[in-house]
Amino acid sequence: MTKDMIRQAIQSGKTCMGLEMGSTRIKAVLITPDHIPVASGDHAWENQYENGVWTYSMEAVWAGLRDAYAKLAANVKEQYEVELRKMAGIGFSGMMHGYLALDKNGELLAPFRTWRNTITGQAAEELTELLQFNIPQRWSISHLYQAVLNKESHVKDIAYLTTLCGYVHYKLTGEKVLGVGEASGMFPIDSEICSFDEKMLDACDEKLKDYPWKLRDILPRVLKAGDPAGTLTEEGARLLDPSGTLEAGIPLCPPEGDAGTGMVATNAVAARTGNVSAGTSIFAMVVLERPLSKVYPEIDMVTTPSGKPVAMVHCNNCTNEINAWAGIFRGLLEALGQKTDMNQLYTAMFQSALEGEKDGGGLLLYNYLSGEPVTGLSDGRPLLVRTPDARLNFANFMRVQLYSALASLKLGLDILAKEQVAVDCLVGHGGFFKTPVVGQRIMAAAAGAPVTVMETAGEGGPWGMALLAAYGVNRTKDQELEDYLAKNVFSGMAGSTLEPDQTDMDGFAAFLNHYVKGLAVEKAACENV
Repeated sequence: MTKDMIRQAIQSGKTCMGLEMGSTRIKAVLITPDHIPVASGDHAWENQYENGVWTYSMEAVWAGLRDAYAKLAANVKEQYEVELRKMAGIGFSGMMHGYLALDKNGELLAPFRTWRNTITGQAAEELTELLQFNIPQRWSISHLYQAVLNKESHVKDIAYLTTLCGYVHYKLTGEKVLGVGEASGMFPIDSEICSFDEKMLDACDEKLKDYPWKLRDILPRVLKAGDPAGTLTEEGARLLDPSGTLEAGIPLCPPEGDAGTGMVATNAVAARTGNVSAGTSIFAMVVLERPLSKVYPEIDMVTTPSGKPVAMVHCNNCTNEINAWAGIFRGLLEALGQKTDMNQLYTAMFQSALEGEKDGGGLLLYNYLSGEPVTGLSDGRPLLVRTPDARLNFANFMRVQLYSALASLKLGLDILAKEQVAVDCLVGHGGFFKTPVVGQRIMAAAAGAPVTVMETAGEGGPWGMALLAAYGVNRTKDQELEDYLAKNVFSGMAGSTLEPDQTDMDGFAAFLNHYVKGLAVEKAACENV
């Protein structure tokens, strides 16, 4: 589209916006009717560790949303010389899972508990046994049941239980709804009905019968991609845009989690497709052709935004340790009087990894800033360990940094391989893949499968959320999400695919063998440091 055509689309309200609340960044993306991003705005934020809980304050949530939206609107005005007043559709997404409990007045009963918390071990174990379905620690039902086990006084007053994007959607529209993909991180989904599993609800309600509510009453209503999910109220418009420019009445699509938006942004919503989202945390999603043979604590069963079953390997830690070391190297350069371009610094760090020995030179690194359920650790201590004869140099150090970022994920992917889960290609997105080739090559070695990175990989979840908003308003009658994405969005879109290199695979396998044996060191550090 030409600049004049984009301006006209904005003025006539034909654009769609996706806004995603990620772990370290809130980002808004505006797309035109041809699904191309034309403006964006973002806001940096960080979680806090308060009273043993990883959390974000609701004041930080709204300040971040307003800032990201204001920057988007300013970007629109700067580029196209028009005000952003109306849109065809809006969608909100956020970090999956976690715990947001509201009372009958819509007020928060306890601090928001994010996906990063690993404080619900007893609850997750008991629920997994009760339901014969893997219930991870970060799921909302685990947090709720742990609060019950802890005898927390607020539990009896819960009127609505939701996730971060569900909370924002509720405040902006008044609708207590959730997209099915995000809902699958609250409680198990029955893909036949695209809603919470009725028998499992009954089993949990029996266990929670001493409380004045039933789960059906406090959980959101589950919607599929494309279902209407309410409109922006006048109060909601002012919450998002206090300037008064944004108009009420804009349709909103069902709110989704960052896993669902990642699937959409990589066109990985059909059977035998998969994607890897690698940033602060990392997760791989593979859309299944058939159920797994048994319950695995390392594998979560979730769904696509249209309700298809997905095997998910989710790990709490990915690039956080790489980011921390980038800060160290920046400090060194600035101490030497050099001005630091962080993009150049990250590029140099990643490219140096390819110069390292295939097995990392005998170095061992754990990037566990927080606990990692895949490896059975409820807490984390970042560690660099080496034997006296290990080869410590910058290239080897960066090689094991990248290996460590994927190691826990690899353990989960190995389970899917043993289950003979078929995936034709994994599509990578997120900061780990920003430097061309490097992250893609290491990921292919870990997965033992081709990895594709699209030109739009940097847009990630916010773009995926905008696509879901566009699907809701533009699809033809009965057009499935898979068909819409394949024909309307990704047809002819450029990308690059790398096949796994056998020497890289052998090197990763050698590192992983060392890594698994050394987990006892990481456990000891958690217990003693």
